[in-house]
Amino acid sequence: MKKRLIGVLTLLLFLAGATCAQKVDFTEYNLDNGLHVIFHKDNSAPVVTVSAMYHVGSKNEELGRTGFAHFFEHLLFEGSENIKRGEFMKIVSNAGGENNANTTQDRTYYYETLPSNELETGLWLESERMLHPVINEIGVKTQNEVVKEEKRQRIDNQPYGRFAQEVFSRLFKNHPYRWQPIGSMEDLDAAKLDEFITFFKKYYVPNNAVLVVAGDFDTDKTKKLINSYFSEVPKGATVVQPTFQETPITKAIVDTVYDANIQIPAIISAYRMPGMKDRDSFVLNMISTVLSEGPSSRLSKKMVDEKKNALQVGAFPFSLEDYGAYITYAIPNGDAKLNDLLKDIDEEVVKMQTELISEHDFQKLQNIMENNFVNANKGVEGIANNLADAYTFHNNTNLINTELSIYRSITREEIRDVAKKYLGTNQRVLLYYLPKNSQ
Repeated sequence: MKKRLIGVLTLLLFLAGATCAQKVDFTEYNLDNGLHVIFHKDNSAPVVTVSAMYHVGSKNEELGRTGFAHFFEHLLFEGSENIKRGEFMKIVSNAGGENNANTTQDRTYYYETLPSNELETGLWLESERMLHPVINEIGVKTQNEVVKEEKRQRIDNQPYGRFAQEVFSRLFKNHPYRWQPIGSMEDLDAAKLDEFITFFKKYYVPNNAVLVVAGDFDTDKTKKLINSYFSEVPKGATVVQPTFQETPITKAIVDTVYDANIQIPAIISAYRMPGMKDRDSFVLNMISTVLSEGPSSRLSKKMVDEKKNALQVGAFPFSLEDYGAYITYAIPNGDAKLNDLLKDIDEEVVKMQTELISEHDFQKLQNIMENNFVNANKGVEGIANNLADAYTFHNNTNLINTELSIYRSITREEIRDVAKKYLGTNQRVLLYYLPKNSQ
């Protein structure tokens, strides 16, 4: 029965997404305690998403106590004063819904997608997470083991699992972006219970959060429910986001990494890029689209199809709030040499820096960006996430509707100039990512 309910829910999500085309209508307001609330109504299917985004990620941690934000992603599923340990996900599943959470360097996001008649369940769960969590030694020890197992599966024993860690630790010297959200297991082992409690009280407060309700619901009824469940949550001290300045990279940082989980090497280049609010960040996203999105992209066509010297090649921006990383990579096919792959990638980057893309390619690029924009807002859960992102990072919820206009305003000349500005060979981290047995 449970699987059938979830299957029906997935179908309804698809049907709801099919009607979400261009403009996303929303309303927003604040509770007295500072909780920002956003509504997006879509009555095309009886499905609703309740989500909460907290403006806290691994960048809010201190050296020696890394991994706290990701740890709380797990810990806040432990239970509350009114929810027994291990019951949180069961409540969602028994209601015919699904839920999840994730943590980045900049924020932590929780959501439940439920049949619309279970809206109150989702609101109650998120209010319990915010108001009545149980943070004790039992929960900390339990989730400590869960996080360790996740690290073993997703990083330690995963092919190329350490690539982000290796890149960011070299790309950043001052910013907490130099460590990954999963953090250090030694730091988590050393942390005391009162340190976890202090971290929660500082960051998981209503004035550092946004609550989104998206889907099929009655506005007036939902406002009353939100007031009932969230108005009593006490406002916390104002959270001031940390600021860190990185000095420009003026000489390539070249290094070698050995990975026991791989048999095929890789070549990775990473360039420091501006934060997600900077216009140049949007331009770099377009550059990566030209270089590697789809089989007809420049790198894939050249290296995978024509020269056949790469099994896989790509370029993508890892966009974050304060800075970002623009990453290119290639995995060789057969006996192809890493330096030959690097040369091929660099040649295409130089073309981006010195030549205007053709009018035909520019129109194709605009079409891809529009298609990506529409696909990003399919389904109520995706819309809920994008609304929360727009408010949290840009203080402009309507970015969900205006982002495409930014891409449309970018010129061919801008693409060339931004590629030249950020993607110089003297501005990068260059990693030779090799099998351990080749050491």
